[in-house]
Amino acid sequence: MQEDLSWMLANILKVPGARHALLVSADGLKRGMTEGLHPDLADRTAAAMSALQSISRSTAGFVGTDGEQQWRQTVVEFDHGWLFLVAAGSGAYLAVSASTDVDMEGITFRMHQLVQSLGEEMTAPPREMADGS
Repeated sequence: MQEDLSWMLANILKVPGARHALLVSADGLKRGMTEGLHPDLADRTAAAMSALQSISRSTAGFVGTDGEQQWRQTVVEFDHGWLFLVAAGSGAYLAVSASTDVDMEGITFRMHQLVQSLGEEMTAPPREMADGS
């Protein structure tokens, strides 16, 4: 079982308007979450974030055709807030929800800062099968 990395996410909530943060593995498993996020919602959201990053990556060609397109982040706007999703190392993603009045530059800066400062801890290795393969 992988280490729970929730303790690393609390700093993101210091940005006014930030609601929740979730660290997700590429295969849709929750690796950490901020306090106050219901575990069931975190599990569902983790699976959805894995799918969202996959969809985002697959639409890179729509943005441009010059060379290889690299996905950096996905931002989704809702009536009551924002969803931010960024790569957090090999096989890991960081998702943050925020209110409509959040400083978008501030929240994305804090997210990227966290990803850079924690480098290796944010990397989610592929899961191993129970038989060790």
